Amino acid sequence: MLWGWFVCRCLSLVALLVVADCGGAEQRRGAEEGLRSSTAKANSSSGRKYHRIQQGQCSYTFILPEGDGGSCREYKAGTPYSANTLQRDAPQPEADFSNQKMQQLEHVMENYTQWLQKIENYIKDNMKTEIVQLQQSAVHNHTAAMLEMGTSLLSQTAEQTRKLTDVETQVCSSQDPFHKSTSAALDIQSLFKYHANVFVKMQEMEDRHREELEALREEKSSLQALVSRQSSVIRELEAQLSRATGNSTALQRQQQDLMDTVRNLLSLCSKDGGTALVPNSTKQADEERKYRDCADLYQAGFQKNGVYTINISPQETKKVYCNMESAGGGWTVIQRREDGSVDFQRTWKEYKMGFGSVSAEHWLGNEFVHILTNKRKYALRVELTDWDRHQAFSQYDSFHIDSEKLNYRLFLKSHSGTAGRQSSLVIHGADFSTKDMDNDNCTCKCALMLSGGWWYDACGPSNLNGVYYRQGQHVGKFNGIKWHYFKGPSYSLRSTVMMIRPAEFS
Repeated sequence: MLWGWFVCRCLSLVALLVVADCGGAEQRRGAEEGLRSSTAKANSSSGRKYHRIQQGQCSYTFILPEGDGGSCREYKAGTPYSANTLQRDAPQPEADFSNQKMQQLEHVMENYTQWLQKIENYIKDNMKTEIVQLQQSAVHNHTAAMLEMGTSLLSQTAEQTRKLTDVETQVCSSQDPFHKSTSAALDIQSLFKYHANVFVKMQEMEDRHREELEALREEKSSLQALVSRQSSVIRELEAQLSRATGNSTALQRQQQDLMDTVRNLLSLCSKDGGTALVPNSTKQADEERKYRDCADLYQAGFQKNGVYTINISPQETKKVYCNMESAGGGWTVIQRREDGSVDFQRTWKEYKMGFGSVSAEHWLGNEFVHILTNKRKYALRVELTDWDRHQAFSQYDSFHIDSEKLNYRLFLKSHSGTAGRQSSLVIHGADFSTKDMDNDNCTCKCALMLSGGWWYDACGPSNLNGVYYRQGQHVGKFNGIKWHYFKGPSYSLRSTVMMIRPAEFS
């Protein structure tokens, strides 16, 4: 646009310069004749003339105005041509003037051509910058257009995506019932398989339990048969024991009768002066009948441990084991545990009358202990041995038990000894309990839970009639032979001895 404006200005200037030339048409024709080799003349369709000049690649055309009067040219005075004289028929001067004029024009045109070339170069240089700016502007506009187009495409894509999502949602929602029904069918099928497996496992468990039940029934039957056989054996043994006891009583009566007979004979012999013939054995037997306990025997000179016969009452004697060595001797043993050979889980009646062998493990009998301790004031000594052969004892200065009507209630006083600072026996009024006679102060039935007859109170810290556990199995046993303040509540002892002696013994 700038280039076109500049060219138009240049052409207008050239046209004005040509118009300034006041030469006539004829003079121009002569001049044009002289410049035909370098210029071309032509008439327009309107009769006006123009002049075209070819300079390199550029062609310049000048429109020449028509002359309407004489020549403006002035001649110097004194020349062959005077002023104000029209010399139309003088060809030579006109040709020279035209040539000069054309040369001037050519010179001017060359200058203008050079100037135009400079202007063209300047314009080209400026146009390059403008073209670069235009290109940048076009690129920017094109980039903006591309961005706008991309944004539009993204918006359209998002819209199409949203529409596709809606369509997919609709399709999924339309297919959802089918999927739900399919999923439900699969769930039902899996549940059916699971229930089938559970049913099979239950059948297997039922079969296994049935087999175990049959085995248990068979074992129960065999155990019942064994118990029946053992019960019959026990009954037979009890019968034999009763017979043996009866025989022993009969023998004692026979012995008493014999002694009475011997005494009568001795009295007769003494009357005859034969007192020297009385045997020492008869004298010893006569003295033994008077011994109330082992203390009497000890004081009578029997100072060896062993089994002796004492008089429980004038009509009844009882064999007891006498400890003539511990703590001064004279102790009557009422309980002994040493090897587990005797079961101490017995009935009330058995604990009343006593059981076991007095020379080994035994319980003397609550009734006999009651009779003894209510005749005289007795002391109690309890000797204990653990599985490391450590020995300890607990001693009470006063000991007695009540009658059967009062459940052989225990009374103790003045505890001392090495088997604990506190007494493991209940001091004040604990009743005796067995598996068939629950007299304790606990709802749990201590005799059944801890095993054996004892003065439990509320199960208490001791039980010397519990289960006998051998070495290696004696720890952690709550129903064993325990004395809490010696070895703790779950240590089962190796051996125990309970023995009594008159409190005034010296």
